[in-house]
Amino acid sequence: MEKKPFPELGLSPELLKAVAALGFDQPAPIQAQAIPPALEGRDVVGQSQTGSGKTMAFAIPVVQLIDAKERGVRALIMCPTRELAMQVCEEVSKLAAHKPGIRAVPIYGGATYDRQIRGLQSGAQIVVGTPGRILDFIERGVLRLDGLKMLVFDEADEMLDMGFREDIDILMKAVPPERQTLFFSATIDGPIRRLVESYTREPAIITVEHKAMTVPTVEQCYYEVQGRSKLEALCRILDMENPRLAIVFGNTKRAVDDVTDALLARGYSADRLHGDISQMLRDRVMKNFRSGAIEVLVATDVAARGLDVDNVDLVVNLDLPYDEEDYVHRVGRTGRAGRSGKAVSLVGGREIFLLQRIQRFAKVKVDRAKLPTREEVDGKRVDSHFEKLQGTLDKGEFKSHEATVQRLLDAGHSSTDIASALIHLWMEDSSRESQEIPEDRPRPERGAPRPRRDDQFEGAGGGRSSTGGGGGGERAPRPSFGGLEFKRLFLNIGAMDQATPREISGAIYRSAELPPGTLGKIEIFEKCSYVGVPAEFVDKVIDSISQTNFRGRQLRMDVAERQEFNEQPRRSFGPPRGTQGGGQGGGQGGGGFGFRRPYAGGGGGGNRSGGRSFGKSKPEPSGFFGEDWE
Repeated sequence: MEKKPFPELGLSPELLKAVAALGFDQPAPIQAQAIPPALEGRDVVGQSQTGSGKTMAFAIPVVQLIDAKERGVRALIMCPTRELAMQVCEEVSKLAAHKPGIRAVPIYGGATYDRQIRGLQSGAQIVVGTPGRILDFIERGVLRLDGLKMLVFDEADEMLDMGFREDIDILMKAVPPERQTLFFSATIDGPIRRLVESYTREPAIITVEHKAMTVPTVEQCYYEVQGRSKLEALCRILDMENPRLAIVFGNTKRAVDDVTDALLARGYSADRLHGDISQMLRDRVMKNFRSGAIEVLVATDVAARGLDVDNVDLVVNLDLPYDEEDYVHRVGRTGRAGRSGKAVSLVGGREIFLLQRIQRFAKVKVDRAKLPTREEVDGKRVDSHFEKLQGTLDKGEFKSHEATVQRLLDAGHSSTDIASALIHLWMEDSSRESQEIPEDRPRPERGAPRPRRDDQFEGAGGGRSSTGGGGGGERAPRPSFGGLEFKRLFLNIGAMDQATPREISGAIYRSAELPPGTLGKIEIFEKCSYVGVPAEFVDKVIDSISQTNFRGRQLRMDVAERQEFNEQPRRSFGPPRGTQGGGQGGGQGGGGFGFRRPYAGGGGGGNRSGGRSFGKSKPEPSGFFGEDWE
């Protein structure tokens, strides 16, 4: 399907200005298909993978259809986690920059009520929040939805996975029946389909299919870096690879402009190419790039379509593209006409999962590489200067400067001192600015041995443990994880209550709002269960879980009388697929709580008292690839 530009989607001038300010050239596939029916007032159900641009697909219609003169909540956007709610609210605010009077406020659990209540009382028209806190505010009378016109479900499948179905059903009784409903989800399976059928009317069904394809035979790798470290990482890669020609891809015009200016300031021969570049200037840039006068071309996908240059040695993805086809087009800019090439991606945050999807659909393995250090870059630069100097000496291209050298010798300087001074000046002139980044600090490599949550207790399924049916040996002292001592807590539900490890972990994470990956081993017996919890969170977990019900039964936790994990449970919670197993003690005793959601603890409903049941928690990889977690 041909991508239409934003002006052809029916956007108002205010929204076109906002989109242009954000630097987007063309809409992502989900945006191109979902925005027009949404602007017409139809219900929309959009299915597209995480990282495909769904946020703007619903945020643009929400901002455009809201009247800035009205006060009170007109649009409600529900997100599964507080982190996502904050991100979505930030995007909405950026899109509303050219519509004075439009205000968006985020509401979520784990934060004080005062600021969020003040935001609602100020007349905000758009509320972005988690189901738990939204329902809490409705019950308190703080959030009124009488004038609601638009209801948005963002990442609906994740909301159901986190056990928010009951909250959603209660919430739907409080919203007006005459409203526009937008559903966006990575999957439309049975539970989501039932939700869609219950709460939408003749929706426009949008499904963005991803074609499986094979990328060219190009060496591909990625570096995991934070967003603020990407410029420094890019410079190190350019210095280490020393390409004749390189193309750096960014997703927005703003990113392209910022990176180009930064590269020029650091002494690189660079220029830009994006939708705002005139055809005459574009032709000039491409002529200079083909001739080698420009070594680094920074471009957006739209500008680089059809770009035909045979001598590109390196492609760098400063940002990963929204869909796999764009990734293939980018990588295809190098390794042409039988030549070798290399493609490097700088990946940070949630882009990890976007890269996993690209690998799966493009049928390619992208290996993680270690970012070069400043010392390695300096060493590479010295080696490069040495090779150039050696070549100059071999060719005898220095004879014309013998008179100058003789003057220096007559002044009393030795030949060694003269050569050292010249090399010093030469290297100083060609040196480039560099800076330390967080990735320079030592940390364990992926796949390297590291403390695991399943190693936090005696008999946790690894090492020299007397539990788990293997390895034998003396009992090791209770280890700590990250300097924390763990306690074994009793929970008053078990196998007879049909409780699962995922439900137990999900309830604790949501009610106590613990940091991701906090819990230790979970064991389920017939009438009770035991959970490993860091000592500093014990009181918080005990207090918060008492406000939670499980199938009508009030939950209760307390410190267990026995702190060893050496009984034989009905079920135990081991590490996720793809992680290393239990060492010598691998058998039945099993491993600790091994997987987590990217926004664990952020469900937003943890502070609300009353009997809310909880559901399942979805497994997710701990930042590595090679396993299909969908």
